[in-house]
Amino acid sequence: MSQYSLITTEYTNKIEIGVNKISTKDIWGSLHLGWKDFLQKPSHYFFAITLYPFMGMVLYFFMAGENWIQLLFPMLTGFALLGPFVALFLYEVSRRLEKGLEPSWAEGFYSIKSSAILEILILGVMLAGLFCAWMVTASTLYTFLYGNEYPVSIYYFFMDVISTRRGWILITVGNGLGFCFALFALCTTVVAFPLMLEHEVSAFSGIKASMQAVKVNPVPLILWGGIICSGLFLGSIFVLVGLILILPVFGHATWHIYRKVLVFPESQMGT
Repeated sequence: MSQYSLITTEYTNKIEIGVNKISTKDIWGSLHLGWKDFLQKPSHYFFAITLYPFMGMVLYFFMAGENWIQLLFPMLTGFALLGPFVALFLYEVSRRLEKGLEPSWAEGFYSIKSSAILEILILGVMLAGLFCAWMVTASTLYTFLYGNEYPVSIYYFFMDVISTRRGWILITVGNGLGFCFALFALCTTVVAFPLMLEHEVSAFSGIKASMQAVKVNPVPLILWGGIICSGLFLGSIFVLVGLILILPVFGHATWHIYRKVLVFPESQMGT
């Protein structure tokens, strides 16, 4: 595989990062490895993967009660923007499984004790801001097309969207804008969080490495972004219960994609 180099200086160390050229087969292979990690130690992160669906259900009932049903779909698909940060615990589980170590609760939350936790939080705040911007954009688009007319139920809103001109405009423009938000998140974070967790680099270096990874591997990584968005949406349809399976598998798979895309001098692999 072709290799490109990035050099970043963090703290007192210079870290040389190679970016490999991968294929779509590597994406599917990483998903398979993520599934194996999920099967190997599912009980250790049950709490982490149930918190996510719980938060989603709370938001759903809040939105249904506040005449915000029209924002339910943007909210569910927008979860993909937060996924890289939410899956931090899962990256550490895969890292420990990779090294043949036991992923206990205490060790699984190593990311909280990481020297780069502030940088990790900075990038997490960026994703939260991106999610909020996406929700504002979706709300503005709906208001532009529907005015102050609020849907009376999910069913009637769905029928209006698929059977009227304004509904098709909402679908087309909304998905186009959503793609732009998702692409930005992918380009800036696809390998950033695993890199910061393992090598304790800055948020800027994580973003730079992610952008280079997408530049070298646009087709495989855009495919990965599409798989994430589709999977999270399908998992959300079933009152978010599907996320209990999908979220950890995607989290573990992200770690393995990170392994396939970025390479380091052998002397750094043990850090």
